[in-house]
Amino acid sequence: MPPVFRFAPSPNGYLHLGHAYSALLNFDLARRRGGRFLLRIEDIDPTRCRPEFEAAIYEDLAWLGIAWETPVRRQSEHFAAYRAALDELSALGLVYPAFESRAEIALLVAQRDAAGGWPRDPDGAPLYPGSAGALSPAARQRLIGEGAPYALRLDMAAACARAGALGWTELGEGPAGEHGEVAAHPLAWGDVILARRETPTSYHLSVVVDDALQGVTDVVRGQDLFHATGVHRLLQHLLGLPQPVYQHHRLIKDASGQKLSKSTAATGLRELRAGGVAAAEVRRLVEPI
Repeated sequence: MPPVFRFAPSPNGYLHLGHAYSALLNFDLARRRGGRFLLRIEDIDPTRCRPEFEAAIYEDLAWLGIAWETPVRRQSEHFAAYRAALDELSALGLVYPAFESRAEIALLVAQRDAAGGWPRDPDGAPLYPGSAGALSPAARQRLIGEGAPYALRLDMAAACARAGALGWTELGEGPAGEHGEVAAHPLAWGDVILARRETPTSYHLSVVVDDALQGVTDVVRGQDLFHATGVHRLLQHLLGLPQPVYQHHRLIKDASGQKLSKSTAATGLRELRAGGVAAAEVRRLVEPI
């Protein structure tokens, strides 16, 4: 079977040079290895994703000379698949509703920081500090029946105990030079959110479901997602999904050494194109391979 690569942007802003690097890298690897290249639109957030950004993704990638298979998978059209995966995890007793608001969580973190510090995940965000996992089933149902907002979280300790030691094959390089067989550390993320009451999925859940359903064999993405692979390997194991190989690539950074964001107009592909920059010049700027 030929290898399958994918580029999966979110239509919550315009693409920049960092996206060009990742898209070209995936596209070129697929061509060199006689594989397939897929485009996936990760649009699960209706408050930030907009049609004009999605249209711009297609325009920018075509301008770069990238071609992809159709139809394009749009996550917003597949919530039922993510709900089915969430139901599987719930049936294993690994999911619970947490009812704290963002403000309440921030207050809990501040209190714990003042009392001696509270751990952060690999991205620097505080771990979930609440105690919703200890609520009785009756208390949970009462709150849900009252219409209380909630997020569905993974009981990380129970999930890791069920899965045991996990790892993945890294063909690229992690932030600290990790390569080859890498140990996964999902516990470092705490009880991650898998869905919210109004949205039956999250990035972590939808990405592993989509990669499996689309037959993705090689996940090639930025080093900023290296540590999140531990969560993805855990979910793949719990859901019985195939394990792709991973290749985390360097990040394109701005003059101050920061990762590019979609608000960085100076490196936006639309701005570069409007300024008369040729697609071939963009390719030389990012040098994917």
